[in-house]
Amino acid sequence: MIRRIPILPTLIVALAVGIMIWLGVWQLHRLQWKEALLARYTQAQASSAEVAWPRDPADVTGALFHHSRFTCVEVLGRTAISGRNRKAEPGWAQTARCRVIDDSGGGGGEALVVLGWSRDPGEAAWAGGEVRGVIASAGGNSARLIADPPVAGLQASATPDPRDIPNNHLAYAVQWFLFAATATIIYAIAVRKRLKP
Repeated sequence: MIRRIPILPTLIVALAVGIMIWLGVWQLHRLQWKEALLARYTQAQASSAEVAWPRDPADVTGALFHHSRFTCVEVLGRTAISGRNRKAEPGWAQTARCRVIDDSGGGGGEALVVLGWSRDPGEAAWAGGEVRGVIASAGGNSARLIADPPVAGLQASATPDPRDIPNNHLAYAVQWFLFAATATIIYAIAVRKRLKP
């Protein structure tokens, strides 16, 4: 009896291995993209130049870690969330949601401001006004301004740092390549056993 390599299982394994290799290559491309992005953020962090507050969610990524300012013409809401100060001590980040205008006189938008840090979660007295600081991510395509200097007698909150952004694309790429190699080896062993007389 002639034993043959099974066609359909071989095609399925080959397709799976090809997809895993493609995912590994894609992660390597993501690694290059992430390194370029982090380099841009590091450069923005080192610059003292100000950029306009990003009103459009599509502009947030390009504005992160830059300095900006606007005028809070109305405080729409206040809260305190867990946060750290510049000494990395735990406490409360005092935040305000504002209706804002910027230097160009544009208005009508809203912005989240981290006013500063305190040990007490009680709200600090702040009725609005000009605020300047560093643009940080607020999750998704939204931004918040970390006030620098802090307002309302608060201490400075920890500033965002590009080094805190995970960059594990190389590990993911290696993982996909190892999956592909493992699947190939296991399948080769299975076929070899099947073909043995």
